[in-house]
Amino acid sequence: MNNLTKILIGVGAATAVVLAVLFGPGVLDPDRSCATGVVKPEGSDECIGVSATGYHFGVKEIQEVARAIGAENRTVDDSEQLAVSVAVMMPFSSKAPEQLRKMRHELQGVYVQQRLANRAEGRPPKIRVLLANTGNLGHYWEQVANQLVTMADGPEQLRVVTGIATSNTANKQAVALLARHHIPMVGSTITADDITNVPGLARVSPTNKDEARALVSHAKSVDRSALLVYDTNPDDRYAQTLREAFNEQLPDQVYEPTQFTSSKEPDNPGNLGNVFNSIAHYICDTEAHTVFFAGRHTPLRLFVSELGRAGCAGRGFTVLTGDEASYLGSDEKMDRQALAVRPGEKKPRVTLKYAALAHPDAWVEAPGRPLPATGGSAAAYRQLADGIAEMRADIGPNQLQDGQTIIGYDAMATAVQGIRRATGTSAKAPALADVTAQWPHLTGSLRVNGASGWICLDNYGNPRNKAVPIVRLAANGTLRFQEFSWPDQKPPPVDCIPKRD
Repeated sequence: MNNLTKILIGVGAATAVVLAVLFGPGVLDPDRSCATGVVKPEGSDECIGVSATGYHFGVKEIQEVARAIGAENRTVDDSEQLAVSVAVMMPFSSKAPEQLRKMRHELQGVYVQQRLANRAEGRPPKIRVLLANTGNLGHYWEQVANQLVTMADGPEQLRVVTGIATSNTANKQAVALLARHHIPMVGSTITADDITNVPGLARVSPTNKDEARALVSHAKSVDRSALLVYDTNPDDRYAQTLREAFNEQLPDQVYEPTQFTSSKEPDNPGNLGNVFNSIAHYICDTEAHTVFFAGRHTPLRLFVSELGRAGCAGRGFTVLTGDEASYLGSDEKMDRQALAVRPGEKKPRVTLKYAALAHPDAWVEAPGRPLPATGGSAAAYRQLADGIAEMRADIGPNQLQDGQTIIGYDAMATAVQGIRRATGTSAKAPALADVTAQWPHLTGSLRVNGASGWICLDNYGNPRNKAVPIVRLAANGTLRFQEFSWPDQKPPPVDCIPKRD
């Protein structure tokens, strides 16, 4: 019996037990089975669970890259070498087109890193990738998290869960459950400050507090008339903690912040067009030229449109926001005219800038734009870019502008580095606790040289003074890199180790 057979049997057995308990015995009906380890819960058409074979959950957007991951997993299982698993947990059957595109890009980065890691000579163990679908809006997070817990002691030898890409209540609860069972985690694009300091959790993206610090640093000086617009949706941890971070950076503003409440469905605009029309009137009644926006991409799209149509828009506004704005580069509903210079006007009505998690131009030297001496390198980014070029036929359509592929790649690199440092020269898979113990030591000379920049983790698993690319959304949809900004207002020291004054 080879490794793959053992794993498939293990996945099937673990799934049968876990899902029978959590979903009820009806899920064991073969008519509700989608693939080994994946079933349709009663009353749902979604395929939910964890796949070791690269199953794509019936989602065509990730079909090619999932197939590539499955093929790489079979190579790992046929090698008879020590192998462990890293699970990518996401709502793969999301109904939101932008989120599906984001997840495809992130998985492409995961696959490139998996391939590169498995071809590195003399670096055990080999890495298998599991795909864990929590369903649209993450509704089945608990069932899937419990399924992953069983795999830590199973033949899959799960050692890290990565992905966990959205800062919402479902992911916050999933992280807490996995932490209770001592499962190491590497968050990719989660930035909320209240999903932090969790035992076993490391992250490769700056927190919202660091994004806000970088934006204010980029703005050089923010006068007291700058205004905050924020979302009150209680389930959106991204918006809530970004608002708190902006408030901390804008302590003495003349004007009261103004608010809106988004839908629980990420793509549902509801009545926000009318709400933002009223907010635009309010902004026109102030002397504000700069607006800080704490909210997701759908409300942001509507806000920019209404602000660009406002009667006072000719005076020009700069909107500064967090990384969610990266979605708008490919959003066909975006009102491009709001970002354009109109006939008879000298500047765009709205200039939209955001704190990106990564950008493909950031670590590529250009005329008049030398690279920072510390904080990242062109060589680290080039390794990813070369991998994408080599593997393009395997992973399907890709574009790097939104940064998701880069961050997925870096999250996987962090997971692999933690696992392999915990393994050392041992012939056995490392203990879960030994992997977690590596996170605060991935700094200094042991930092992760990510394609997005240096990942120097602090004692709480957060990247310290991570490079933040400031990006502007152009009227043609291009996401244009402007400059680096740093949460500490300057790049990290050459050794990536902070020193007390």
